[in-house]
Amino acid sequence: MLERLEGLEREYEGVLIQLSDPEVVGDQRRLREVSRRHRDLEPVVTAFREYRAAEEDLSAAREMLAEAAAGEERDMIRHEIDTAEARMAELDERLKVLLLPKDPNDGKNVIVEIRGAEGGEEANLFARDLFEMYSRYAERKGFGFEILGSDPSDMGGFNQITFMVKGDNAWSHFKAEGGPHRVQRVPVTESQGRVHTSSATVTVLPEAEEVDVHIEEKDLKIDVYRSTGPGGQSVNTTDSAVRITHLPTGIVVAMQDEKSQIQNRAKAMQVLRARLLKAEQDRHAAEASSARRSQVGGGGRSEKIRTYNYKENRVTDHRIGLTLYKLDKIMLGEIDEIVDALMADERARQLAAEVPV
Repeated sequence: MLERLEGLEREYEGVLIQLSDPEVVGDQRRLREVSRRHRDLEPVVTAFREYRAAEEDLSAAREMLAEAAAGEERDMIRHEIDTAEARMAELDERLKVLLLPKDPNDGKNVIVEIRGAEGGEEANLFARDLFEMYSRYAERKGFGFEILGSDPSDMGGFNQITFMVKGDNAWSHFKAEGGPHRVQRVPVTESQGRVHTSSATVTVLPEAEEVDVHIEEKDLKIDVYRSTGPGGQSVNTTDSAVRITHLPTGIVVAMQDEKSQIQNRAKAMQVLRARLLKAEQDRHAAEASSARRSQVGGGGRSEKIRTYNYKENRVTDHRIGLTLYKLDKIMLGEIDEIVDALMADERARQLAAEVPV
């Protein structure tokens, strides 16, 4: 590990030089890449330098102990040795985590798609609740937030809504949200007061820039049509809505929220690039499209990553066995405890697997 850390420190010093190079500063793509690498390396190098400082303190204290007379002086030096050893152990654990392989999507913005699944209109209303939960969470974390497209349902829910979360840490905070979410509550449409189980699916995609995914114009089928509201009601009289089909993969993206066909097309291409990037990453990971399938699943109520039980004010994340009796706060966007636990579980599994750095 020492050789690896020394190599990263040298790379970090080289990155600092590049950040002051006018050629790099003048090239936005290269500057973005170098800046991202700087953000990745800085915490590692900082911890490594703190580790070496503690190591030097320990060595000096041991030399002093060998020369010190008995009594209070030796007790003080032993305390310094204990402090330095504890600090080194703490930094050693931190460095092991920092040296874990980076997720290739770290630093990217996130595109989230939420769809009502099983449960009819109640599923669409739950999709809206999830959307509001995530929008509040993004606001609390200081992330940027932009709705890309939506398909409202008749009773004020969402058949589907797509939005982007912007920020350096957006991916790490949202990536584990992908999958079927199950809700257990009395629907507004239920006259007998019975609890129903419904579900909505959440898909999380890393934003792809044009340089990440090359799309041939000949591979696209683009249809334009008039935007519609809930129940098929026409909301404008021009063909501003856009549907893009990527012929090689069959992926279809439709956008209609903007009044301009150009704007709808731009947003549809944004989502299409994200889906293609995710599919390509899945293939490279020898997973084919299983990652996306594992997120969306069949949308069935029996398939779930998380359950929201309103009667018990309970949320359970089934992947890590975490149950919290604070659903009211969670639906207001206070999901930090769940997100932090999922991130900690991922790190623990990586460390247990002893993935080489």
